[in-house]
Amino acid sequence: MTTPAHIAMFSIAAHGHVNPSIEVIRELVRRGHRVTYAIPPVFADKVAETGAEPRTWHSILPSPDDDPAAWGTTLLDHVEPFLADAVQALPQLAEAYDGDEPDLVLHDITSYPARVLAHRWGVPAVSLSPNLVAWEGYEEEVAEPLWAEPRRTERGRAYYARFRTWLRENGITQDPDPFTGRPDRSLVLIPRALQPHADRVDERVYTFVGACQGERAAQGDWRRPPGVEKVALVSLGSAFTDRPAFYRECVRGFGELPGWHLVLQIGRHVDPAALGDLPANVEVHDWVPQLAILRQADLFVTHAGAGGSQEGLATATPMIAVPQAVDQFGNADLLQELGVARRIDTEDATAETLRATALALVDDAETARRLERVRAEMAREGGTRRAADLIEAELPHRAGRVLPGGDRGARPADS
Repeated sequence: MTTPAHIAMFSIAAHGHVNPSIEVIRELVRRGHRVTYAIPPVFADKVAETGAEPRTWHSILPSPDDDPAAWGTTLLDHVEPFLADAVQALPQLAEAYDGDEPDLVLHDITSYPARVLAHRWGVPAVSLSPNLVAWEGYEEEVAEPLWAEPRRTERGRAYYARFRTWLRENGITQDPDPFTGRPDRSLVLIPRALQPHADRVDERVYTFVGACQGERAAQGDWRRPPGVEKVALVSLGSAFTDRPAFYRECVRGFGELPGWHLVLQIGRHVDPAALGDLPANVEVHDWVPQLAILRQADLFVTHAGAGGSQEGLATATPMIAVPQAVDQFGNADLLQELGVARRIDTEDATAETLRATALALVDDAETARRLERVRAEMAREGGTRRAADLIEAELPHRAGRVLPGGDRGARPADS
């Protein structure tokens, strides 16, 4: 048996970028590979729980607990911090891996230094995408119209100039757009059902493995109260949670609704006292073990983030999608097109609308049928084990290696 491969994962400190692939990392460790994980200290314990070795570095991005307003409001507000963080992170990460270069680099879509280092080390790099990927025609249909105005500004031109200079200094001739949006190889950690224009995605580059979910016992458990007929979970994720008015409408909509029990996750930015007096059938938390609840719930009121959307699909839970930002609006529309959710914009999410939509959804046989169909499709995508198989297939000299466990490797037919 040969020395286990050294696989290095790189990500940023954000729940939506760490959580989707954490079970894949755990599976690679279980298979006997040596896995290191470059991550800011706030997520080091979460990484260590998988058996991977955290390699911590200092990030200048807003932290997960910061107000989302710290990201600004414009497109350039959103992208400039990632470039600035990458520039200052690269020397830290190069030093952290000096003399211990990996055989394979895995990276989140936001980890620009990972691709630079893979190029420098001459090793393969695989993107682990936690959300939608580019399809053929994406640049013309989405990116170019989106960037048309910022590109005309002095600030926008300066951003691209800084990015190109940094890439050239590191021996990369690609322009910033293909560098960030067109990886050589990518595993997509969402169901194909949540990918816009899935029929136009290049399957030579992108492989959909669907939700990579584990038991998540470490997150805690939740028990459905006895005698309850219906359970509704409300969660706007981990970032855009400062919505006290919306939560009050949820309490009005589901509070004291006969036979219903409401679990309300409000995040860290809202004081529970701001919700007023709570009925006995409402429980409020700043965080919940979401997947454990969804496995027992009858309705999911979600912001339609990539993680929450696929958890709703994986548990076949009807959803009310109340998108808050970025890709959530597109996800909400896709869920509605699939016939498994109803989209309600925040300003329209009154108690009356939420209640009426919930009552129509939870007893709709066609919604249940469509949810089961999507869940079956997701199961066929393979999840965590298939993702790990495909990662192993990218290891250099895979065909002649003796893998942990003694099996001589061969590239899977579906890779």
